[in-house]
Amino acid sequence: MEILIAEDDPISRKILETILKKWDYQVLVTYDGIEAWKAFNKQENYPKLAILDWMMPCLDGITLCRKIREQFQTNPPYIIMLTAKGRNEDIVTGFEAGADDYITKPFDREELKARVKVGARMVELRGKLSKRVKELEEAMNKIKKLHGLLPICSYCKKIRDDKNYWTRVEEYITQRSNAKFSHSVCPECYEKIVKPQLLEMEKNK
Repeated sequence: MEILIAEDDPISRKILETILKKWDYQVLVTYDGIEAWKAFNKQENYPKLAILDWMMPCLDGITLCRKIREQFQTNPPYIIMLTAKGRNEDIVTGFEAGADDYITKPFDREELKARVKVGARMVELRGKLSKRVKELEEAMNKIKKLHGLLPICSYCKKIRDDKNYWTRVEEYITQRSNAKFSHSVCPECYEKIVKPQLLEMEKNK
């Protein structure tokens, strides 16, 4: 998993990068909020987990966090705010801006490791949920194709599809759903069609 770091302090940035790489994470290093914002906008596969420093020039971590939340409405990245601010009101401000977690400086390595693991699990769960939602949307689209007015032949009962081809009812439905057909004979058709044929066969024996 790739983790983005937005940290303007070179020492803190190097420590974070070294630690995360030691834990086998891929690290995308940015030096301020503006560079981090560009990284989210340039990449199609944007970082799913980010550690943002609060105090950065030009674009601070809180503002960056808000911009990220506005940009990614679905499957948003998991954001950990990193700062020396430790008052309760500061923590509340961080969460209200859209941060998922909060670590104060100087941070404990084991605490950071635990919080990053939680973030990685959340990213995985969000990814699975997003995939499931997409699958459900595709299933709903297939179901919707079966709704509405269908042009059907009065004689052979074939259906005309959207490409103006006539096809059997079972083929039409099979192509647009997971339904499977097992052919049988209804009582009415048995009396009108099958039974007379059987009687005729008996006569000709």
